[in-house]
Amino acid sequence: MQLLTEKTLLLSPPGGLLEMTAVRNLFPDLSEGARRVLLHRAVRAGELIRLKRGLFILRPELRKTSPHPFVVAALLHSPSHISLETALSHHGLIPEAVYQVASVTAARSRVFNTPIGRFSFQRVPALDPRAGVLAVKLGQDAWAFVASPLRAIADLVYLRPSASWAKEGMDFLTDSLRIDEEDIARLDFSLCEEILESIRSRRVREFLQGLRRELGV
Repeated sequence: MQLLTEKTLLLSPPGGLLEMTAVRNLFPDLSEGARRVLLHRAVRAGELIRLKRGLFILRPELRKTSPHPFVVAALLHSPSHISLETALSHHGLIPEAVYQVASVTAARSRVFNTPIGRFSFQRVPALDPRAGVLAVKLGQDAWAFVASPLRAIADLVYLRPSASWAKEGMDFLTDSLRIDEEDIARLDFSLCEEILESIRSRRVREFLQGLRRELGV
């Protein structure tokens, strides 16, 4: 077993995820070049799997815990938050989508096809990227930023130019997204104003305001 792998197992990182910061802490006296050699050897031996530059994961049989895909997404591209269909599925509003983990970012859009899944990041400009976003505990040592249902809807409306309250109204939620009317009626609008103030798209604002009027909130 490679030296880096042995040290990583002693560190026991959650989900088996390893970043360059941890490698530097494990080998503080080595140069960056020497650390890269250790990483290269561990990857070549099949003990570490590269997810992107500077982010690795132990092979499955060496992990003590499974990596949560939301945590992986946050490490792949930051700042970002879980959103769109993935967030709606997490909140139990639509059937689970397993083909990818969808996130929204204030940075540039990216897609990562990794050995542990596909992760997409779509850009939604916002004055406050965390408006309408919740810090969600996923496990003992795992947290992630996840869009509230209303923020996930706002992000979806922004990213679908054809979506508007005037053209589709509630049909966008019930037909396109397959959200039950009973679940729509229970949507929490407590974070609506901060979302409206942050995402300055007129189309998004009109959709959320139309939805709020329709529900009498």
